[in-house]
Amino acid sequence: MKAQLLTSGAAEGPVLSLDEPLSFWGGFEPRTGVILDVHHPQHGRCVTGTVLVMAETRGSGSAPGAIAEAIRLGTAPAAIILAEPDVNLAVGAEVAATLYGCRCVVVCVTEEELVLLRIAKRIAIADDGVVTLIT
Repeated sequence: MKAQLLTSGAAEGPVLSLDEPLSFWGGFEPRTGVILDVHHPQHGRCVTGTVLVMAETRGSGSAPGAIAEAIRLGTAPAAIILAEPDVNLAVGAEVAATLYGCRCVVVCVTEEELVLLRIAKRIAIADDGVVTLIT
């Protein structure tokens, strides 16, 4: 499938599918990559190096700083796949790419495609936005 690129780059990693939206400001610890929100179904899981799959984020204007810091520290996901575009995540990822030379690819797919991606074990995203399920 072909995703809409919100940030450029290629990535690959194991899938971490989130059951609910995640706030990158307050619900996530940039220093460790761990989901802090005690009410989130994946509380305590680490997003570092994963391809994070979720329908949408729980937004805040502070999310760009949190994701940029996680990218700088190497604790961010390798990629984030959403059904709803999030300009805050894209801005944070592009800031990190520009300032630190580190990337977290952020892409969008349809709701139907997201359902398929949730059950994958590993996903690769190419520079052109082609998403491949790796078995």
